[in-house]
Amino acid sequence: MITIDFNRLDIYPGDRILDIGCGEGRHLIEACRQNSTICVGGDFGFQNLVETRKKINFHQTFDDLCCKSVDLSLMDVTNLPFCDNSFDIVICSEVLEHIPDHARAMSELVRILKPGKFLAVSVPRFWPEKICWCLSDEYFNANMGHVRIYKKTFLIKALESSGVKFFSSHHAHSIHAPFWWLKCFAGPNRTDSKLVNLYHRLLVWDLMKKPKLTSFIDKLLNPVLGKSLVLYFKKP
Repeated sequence: MITIDFNRLDIYPGDRILDIGCGEGRHLIEACRQNSTICVGGDFGFQNLVETRKKINFHQTFDDLCCKSVDLSLMDVTNLPFCDNSFDIVICSEVLEHIPDHARAMSELVRILKPGKFLAVSVPRFWPEKICWCLSDEYFNANMGHVRIYKKTFLIKALESSGVKFFSSHHAHSIHAPFWWLKCFAGPNRTDSKLVNLYHRLLVWDLMKKPKLTSFIDKLLNPVLGKSLVLYFKKP
Protein backbone atom coordinates (compact mmCIF):
# COMPACT_ATOMS: atom_id res chain seq x y z
CA MET A 1 0.00 0.00 0.00
CA ILE A 2 1.90 3.04 -1.30
CA THR A 3 1.01 6.38 0.28
CA ILE A 4 3.73 8.59 -1.19
CA ASP A 5 3.47 9.65 -4.85
CA PHE A 6 7.01 9.05 -6.14
CA ASN A 7 6.25 11.01 -9.31
CA ARG A 8 6.30 14.22 -7.25
CA LEU A 9 9.83 13.63 -5.96
CA ASP A 10 11.89 14.23 -9.12
CA ILE A 11 14.16 11.20 -8.61
CA TYR A 12 17.33 10.78 -10.69
CA PRO A 13 19.73 7.83 -11.16
CA GLY A 14 22.26 7.80 -8.34
CA ASP A 15 19.97 9.59 -5.85
CA ARG A 16 20.26 8.55 -2.22
CA ILE A 17 16.85 7.76 -0.69
CA LEU A 18 16.09 7.28 3.01
CA ASP A 19 12.82 5.71 4.16
CA ILE A 20 12.80 6.41 7.89
CA GLY A 21 10.25 4.42 9.84
CA CYS A 22 10.17 2.02 6.92
CA GLY A 23 8.01 -0.53 8.75
CA GLU A 24 7.88 -3.67 6.63
CA GLY A 25 9.26 -1.93 3.57
CA ARG A 26 6.35 -0.78 1.42
CA HIS A 27 7.94 2.54 0.41
CA LEU A 28 11.51 1.27 0.56
CA ILE A 29 10.75 -1.40 -2.04
CA GLU A 30 9.14 1.22 -4.28
CA ALA A 31 12.27 3.37 -3.84
CA CYS A 32 14.34 0.36 -4.92
CA ARG A 33 12.32 0.21 -8.13
CA GLN A 34 13.63 3.65 -9.12
CA ASN A 35 16.52 3.48 -11.58
CA SER A 36 20.02 3.21 -10.03
CA THR A 37 19.06 4.65 -6.65
CA ILE A 38 20.95 4.08 -3.39
CA CYS A 39 18.34 3.18 -0.78
CA VAL A 40 18.40 3.02 3.01
CA GLY A 41 15.60 1.79 5.24
CA GLY A 42 15.59 2.70 8.91
CA ASP A 43 13.22 1.69 11.67
CA PHE A 44 13.04 1.61 15.48
CA GLY A 45 11.74 -1.97 15.44
CA PHE A 46 14.13 -4.81 14.64
CA GLN A 47 11.35 -7.20 13.58
CA ASN A 48 10.15 -4.68 11.00
CA LEU A 49 13.61 -4.73 9.44
CA VAL A 50 13.61 -8.54 9.41
CA GLU A 51 10.33 -8.54 7.48
CA THR A 52 11.62 -5.84 5.13
CA ARG A 53 14.72 -7.90 4.35
CA LYS A 54 12.55 -10.92 3.53
CA LYS A 55 10.50 -8.85 1.09
CA ILE A 56 13.59 -7.35 -0.53
CA ASN A 57 15.07 -10.83 -0.97
CA PHE A 58 11.79 -11.99 -2.54
CA HIS A 59 11.79 -9.12 -5.06
CA GLN A 60 15.48 -9.64 -5.84
CA THR A 61 14.70 -13.26 -6.70
CA PHE A 62 12.48 -11.99 -9.50
CA ASP A 63 14.94 -9.27 -10.51
CA ASP A 64 12.23 -6.72 -9.70
CA LEU A 65 14.47 -3.98 -8.24
CA CYS A 66 16.52 -1.38 -10.12
CA CYS A 67 18.54 0.18 -7.29
CA LYS A 68 22.33 0.14 -7.02
CA SER A 69 22.15 -0.90 -3.36
CA VAL A 70 19.80 -1.17 -0.41
CA ASP A 71 20.73 -1.22 3.28
CA LEU A 72 18.72 -1.57 6.48
CA SER A 73 19.52 -0.32 9.97
CA LEU A 74 17.98 0.24 13.38
CA MET A 75 17.69 3.98 13.98
CA ASP A 76 15.85 6.64 15.91
CA VAL A 77 14.23 9.44 13.89
CA THR A 78 15.14 11.94 16.64
CA ASN A 79 18.84 11.09 16.35
CA LEU A 80 19.64 9.97 12.81
CA PRO A 81 23.15 8.53 12.24
CA PHE A 82 23.94 10.55 9.11
CA CYS A 83 25.92 13.66 8.26
CA ASP A 84 24.19 16.88 7.24
CA ASN A 85 22.98 16.99 3.62
CA SER A 86 23.28 13.23 3.07
CA PHE A 87 20.13 12.34 1.10
CA ASP A 88 18.37 13.47 -2.07
CA ILE A 89 15.00 12.09 -0.96
CA VAL A 90 13.73 11.56 2.59
CA ILE A 91 10.47 9.67 3.14
CA CYS A 92 8.77 9.67 6.54
CA SER A 93 5.39 7.95 6.21
CA GLU A 94 3.04 7.44 9.18
CA VAL A 95 5.81 8.06 11.73
CA LEU A 96 5.57 11.53 13.29
CA GLU A 97 2.25 10.79 15.02
CA HIS A 98 4.11 8.21 17.13
CA ILE A 99 6.97 10.50 18.23
CA PRO A 100 6.69 12.51 21.49
CA ASP A 101 9.57 14.85 20.51
CA HIS A 102 8.32 15.47 16.99
CA ALA A 103 10.10 18.85 16.72
CA ARG A 104 13.45 17.08 17.11
CA ALA A 105 12.40 14.47 14.55
CA MET A 106 11.43 17.15 12.01
CA SER A 107 14.74 18.92 12.56
CA GLU A 108 16.61 15.68 11.88
CA LEU A 109 14.65 14.97 8.68
CA VAL A 110 15.58 18.39 7.31
CA ARG A 111 19.19 18.27 8.55
CA ILE A 112 20.09 15.18 6.54
CA LEU A 113 18.32 16.39 3.37
CA LYS A 114 20.44 17.99 0.66
CA PRO A 115 19.61 21.56 -0.45
CA GLY A 116 17.27 21.57 -3.44
CA LYS A 117 16.01 18.07 -2.65
CA PHE A 118 12.73 16.59 -1.44
CA LEU A 119 11.03 15.50 1.77
CA ALA A 120 7.76 13.51 1.72
CA VAL A 121 5.78 13.16 4.94
CA SER A 122 2.48 11.44 5.62
CA VAL A 123 0.39 11.33 8.78
CA PRO A 124 -3.18 10.28 9.58
CA ARG A 125 -5.64 12.93 8.44
CA PHE A 126 -7.24 14.94 11.25
CA TRP A 127 -10.95 14.07 11.08
CA PRO A 128 -10.78 10.33 10.22
CA GLU A 129 -8.15 9.99 12.97
CA LYS A 130 -10.28 11.96 15.44
CA ILE A 131 -13.14 9.50 14.93
CA CYS A 132 -10.79 6.62 15.77
CA TRP A 133 -9.73 8.38 18.98
CA CYS A 134 -13.38 8.96 19.95
CA LEU A 135 -14.32 5.33 19.32
CA SER A 136 -11.51 3.68 21.27
CA ASP A 137 -9.06 4.57 24.03
CA GLU A 138 -7.03 1.46 23.16
CA TYR A 139 -6.29 2.87 19.71
CA PHE A 140 -4.01 5.63 20.97
CA ASN A 141 -3.00 4.27 24.39
CA ALA A 142 -1.26 1.18 23.01
CA ASN A 143 2.53 0.92 23.19
CA MET A 144 4.04 2.97 20.35
CA GLY A 145 0.54 4.25 19.60
CA HIS A 146 -0.44 7.67 18.30
CA VAL A 147 0.40 10.56 20.60
CA ARG A 148 -1.18 13.41 18.61
CA ILE A 149 -3.49 14.29 15.73
CA TYR A 150 -2.16 16.74 13.14
CA LYS A 151 -3.98 19.50 11.37
CA LYS A 152 -2.58 20.23 7.93
CA THR A 153 -1.72 23.89 8.54
CA PHE A 154 0.05 23.09 11.82
CA LEU A 155 2.20 20.35 10.31
CA ILE A 156 3.15 22.49 7.29
CA LYS A 157 4.22 25.39 9.55
CA ALA A 158 6.14 23.06 11.86
CA LEU A 159 8.12 21.51 9.01
CA GLU A 160 8.70 24.84 7.28
CA SER A 161 10.08 26.23 10.53
CA SER A 162 12.62 23.38 10.41
CA GLY A 163 13.92 24.60 7.05
CA VAL A 164 11.90 23.26 4.11
CA LYS A 165 9.26 24.77 1.81
CA PHE A 166 5.88 23.14 1.23
CA PHE A 167 4.85 22.71 -2.42
CA SER A 168 2.22 19.98 -2.75
CA SER A 169 -0.24 17.74 -0.91
CA HIS A 170 -2.95 15.12 -1.38
CA HIS A 171 -4.94 12.57 0.59
CA ALA A 172 -4.76 8.78 0.30
CA HIS A 173 -6.48 5.51 1.25
CA SER A 174 -10.12 6.56 1.51
CA ILE A 175 -11.35 2.97 1.49
CA HIS A 176 -9.18 2.27 4.56
CA ALA A 177 -10.86 4.87 6.78
CA PRO A 178 -14.09 2.89 7.40
CA PHE A 179 -12.02 -0.21 8.20
CA TRP A 180 -10.28 1.59 11.06
CA TRP A 181 -13.57 3.00 12.34
CA LEU A 182 -15.03 -0.50 12.40
CA LYS A 183 -11.92 -1.86 14.06
CA CYS A 184 -11.97 0.80 16.77
CA PHE A 185 -15.70 0.32 17.34
CA ALA A 186 -15.29 -3.45 17.70
CA GLY A 187 -12.07 -3.11 19.73
CA PRO A 188 -8.62 -2.61 18.15
CA ASN A 189 -7.20 -5.80 19.65
CA ARG A 190 -10.14 -8.08 18.80
CA THR A 191 -9.57 -10.75 16.16
CA ASP A 192 -13.05 -12.34 16.17
CA SER A 193 -15.13 -9.56 14.62
CA LYS A 194 -16.65 -11.02 11.44
CA LEU A 195 -17.33 -7.61 9.90
CA VAL A 196 -13.81 -6.32 10.57
CA ASN A 197 -12.25 -9.51 9.23
CA LEU A 198 -14.41 -9.39 6.12
CA TYR A 199 -13.39 -5.78 5.45
CA HIS A 200 -9.75 -6.73 5.99
CA ARG A 201 -10.08 -9.48 3.39
CA LEU A 202 -11.46 -6.87 0.98
CA LEU A 203 -8.46 -4.61 1.57
CA VAL A 204 -5.99 -7.46 1.09
CA TRP A 205 -7.77 -8.46 -2.12
CA ASP A 206 -7.61 -4.85 -3.32
CA LEU A 207 -3.89 -4.65 -2.50
CA MET A 208 -3.05 -7.88 -4.31
CA LYS A 209 -5.35 -7.64 -7.33
CA LYS A 210 -5.46 -3.85 -7.80
CA PRO A 211 -8.88 -3.85 -9.51
CA LYS A 212 -9.80 -0.73 -11.47
CA LEU A 213 -13.13 -0.31 -9.66
CA THR A 214 -11.73 0.02 -6.13
CA SER A 215 -8.88 2.17 -7.42
CA PHE A 216 -11.41 4.52 -9.02
CA ILE A 217 -13.53 4.64 -5.85
CA ASP A 218 -10.46 5.28 -3.70
CA LYS A 219 -9.29 8.19 -5.87
CA LEU A 220 -12.80 9.61 -6.12
CA LEU A 221 -13.28 9.65 -2.33
CA ASN A 222 -9.74 10.61 -1.29
CA PRO A 223 -10.37 14.39 -1.19
CA VAL A 224 -13.18 13.85 1.33
CA LEU A 225 -12.48 10.52 3.03
CA GLY A 226 -8.74 9.92 2.56
CA LYS A 227 -7.23 8.40 5.73
CA SER A 228 -3.74 9.82 5.17
CA LEU A 229 -2.54 13.39 4.64
CA VAL A 230 0.53 13.47 2.38
CA LEU A 231 2.78 16.55 2.22
CA TYR A 232 5.74 17.35 -0.03
CA PHE A 233 8.55 19.78 0.74
CA LYS A 234 11.72 21.05 -0.89
CA LYS A 235 14.82 22.23 0.97
CA PRO A 236 15.97 25.65 -0.29
